[in-house]
Amino acid sequence: MNTIIGLLIIAVGSMGQSSSYVPINKIKDWSWENFWLVQGVFAWLVFPLLGAFMANSLPELFSIYGSTGAATLQAVGFGVLWGVGGLTFGLSMRYLGIALGQSVALGTCAAFGTLIPAMLTGTDLLSPKGLILLFAVAVTLVGITLVGYAGSLRSRNMTDEERRKAIKDFALKKGLLIALLSGVMSACFSLGL
Repeated sequence: MNTIIGLLIIAVGSMGQSSSYVPINKIKDWSWENFWLVQGVFAWLVFPLLGAFMANSLPELFSIYGSTGAATLQAVGFGVLWGVGGLTFGLSMRYLGIALGQSVALGTCAAFGTLIPAMLTGTDLLSPKGLILLFAVAVTLVGITLVGYAGSLRSRNMTDEERRKAIKDFALKKGLLIALLSGVMSACFSLGL
């Protein structure tokens, strides 16, 4: 019986995930931030709490939340920071374009998300295992750099009008700061594990 309930929950979640962008046609004139704020409030606050209320009584919920340990709260905190990374990732695309925005944000996320947990767990980065880790991060960063370079080559072939249309809100300084923030915050996912 628990398996069937679990599968039903997964099915409902899958339908919710796959239909989350359906309203986007109705809100074409909304700014990006407004759409994400409304989506975030419902996806991360309203519906999870609604699901918790459907599965438990109010006293049970208070008991569950009250008995939460520090490690769980720490993981939730890193999850919140990871969510900030996801939100700012979209903004970095807005201000830098896909090629540069993804390169900076994903490169930062890959480096921080791999190296910080290794350093926090006491991994010696100069040992054979640590050197392999550093090499893997370097290869990843080279790959992401190549993708960014390829995107910049593509954008060079665009006319000024096409470029302005593609990135109407281009702002290099603001975009780089947001992309770096996105990368560091997105790396918190691996810290939460």
